[in-house]
Amino acid sequence: MVPRRIFLIGLSGSGKSTTGRILARRLGWEFIDTDDEIEREAGRTVAELFASEGEAAFRQRELRALERAAAREPVVIATGGGAPTIPAARPILGTGFVVWLAVSPAVAAQRILAAPGGSERPLLAGDPRARLEALLQSRIDLYRGADAAVDCDDLTPEEQAEEIERLWHEWQRDPAPPGQRFYSPYAAPRETGPGVIPEPAAIVTAPGGTYPVLVGEGALGALGAICRDLGLDGRAFIITDTTVGPLFAARAGAALESAGYTAASFAIPAGEEHKNLQTLAAVYDFLIDHRIERTDFIVTLGGGVVTDLAGFAAATILRGVPFLHAPTSLLAMADAAIGGKTGIDHPRGKNLIGAFAQPRAVVIDPLLLRTLPDRQLRNGWAELLKHGFILDEPLVRDLEAASIDGPPLTSADLIARSVAIKAAIVSEDERESGRRTLLNYGHTVGHAIEAVTGYRAYLHGEAVAIGMRAAGIIAAELGLLPPADLERQQALIRRFGLPEAAPGLDPRAVFDATLVDKKVRAGAIRWVLLERIGQAVVRQGVPDAVVHYAIETVTRP
Repeated sequence: MVPRRIFLIGLSGSGKSTTGRILARRLGWEFIDTDDEIEREAGRTVAELFASEGEAAFRQRELRALERAAAREPVVIATGGGAPTIPAARPILGTGFVVWLAVSPAVAAQRILAAPGGSERPLLAGDPRARLEALLQSRIDLYRGADAAVDCDDLTPEEQAEEIERLWHEWQRDPAPPGQRFYSPYAAPRETGPGVIPEPAAIVTAPGGTYPVLVGEGALGALGAICRDLGLDGRAFIITDTTVGPLFAARAGAALESAGYTAASFAIPAGEEHKNLQTLAAVYDFLIDHRIERTDFIVTLGGGVVTDLAGFAAATILRGVPFLHAPTSLLAMADAAIGGKTGIDHPRGKNLIGAFAQPRAVVIDPLLLRTLPDRQLRNGWAELLKHGFILDEPLVRDLEAASIDGPPLTSADLIARSVAIKAAIVSEDERESGRRTLLNYGHTVGHAIEAVTGYRAYLHGEAVAIGMRAAGIIAAELGLLPPADLERQQALIRRFGLPEAAPGLDPRAVFDATLVDKKVRAGAIRWVLLERIGQAVVRQGVPDAVVHYAIETVTRP
């Protein structure tokens, strides 16, 4: 006999509780909300339990509540958003009909913020939309294991309940065997593999353009299909560098040609020291020699230098032609390729010449990271650490867990979560006039160190890691950041093999270089500082003496 038990799973804001009550009334069944059961038993709210006991203890409470609820029948059970992440809960969910209420993070965030007490939800502190993006990416494979999924963005709770009842009766007549699911178009996973367009990890929506960030192993092989899907015509020009070109340019060209494009490539010298006007002029010469037209497009294939410089070339040649980013370094995947910042360095400062120009898509293939030297991987991890430090404490916890035995080689999941955080911020603030400034955590001193050393001694992520320590010292000296949080930050930076100091540099020269930073307004630096792990703020008016102390500390021999 088919169990008369329906489990509702999904993100906070998907409407599990409201829809579940309506569904239970329609069916004449009992309704149980596991969060309500936990609060009734403990005599405290979920937020209070999270704060006092931590997530691990709360998950045990959630498991016990789910066990008790699943002992009832017939019953509709609204589970907590994290229930499928509990290994022991999965067999319990298997005793009934599991429905994923699939809601987009943007819509879920709007619903939560509009609800009484919604902003107090423990896993959504800071930026709810960014947190929901990250949670969705970390849980999506578990959610996709449901027996059915319902798109919730445009449905009322009554409509959701009606659809679930229809799916329940269909499943009751013919329960789906393993592997056969009633997926909605939103929830259905696309096939993965070489040549197949992966699902977007995030969508950037900015005034300068809306575009997908596609993350998937083998995605480079789908480059031509992606360009056709975007409606691009004309010829393709691949801009790469002398390190990446021999490895991947032929593969990218073949993918484009298989989709009917004519492709030509040009390699610039590898290295940050070549991110300058001279190299930019060489790219212009190549494009003009090939008589580039506005119907043509550019593919940037490389790390942050190629992404920035070739993106700037695309934004300015013929007053702008379409372009896609295909980043090949972890740093570029997590940072440089997303957000529309393009440009080159000046001898007096990093990225002082450039433009905001959004790509048509970002294509991230984690398999390309397998060719990176360890130092370059560590360089990229700095940006993922930064995203966790400023906005996502659970991501920090996951990075801590993933690096117990040393930094992981690659992680499509962690990359996708980091991408979702940055995409959400960029969508909100394209030109760094507000929240996007938070992404500059560690960059003020980091950029200064790069400039003082001529962009040769430290990779960008290494300099940012040192800059994050300097920013942490400043925050601690101002009484903003608890010393324990500063040590937690530094312990994770050390675990990923990143430097904490730039010994031997002239502290005065580094301080002077910070004054040329792009974040200076009216002669005052806007410092991005932490109040705690996962929450950053912008501060002006930091006393010079505090800044000098931090810089002297990180440059001490």
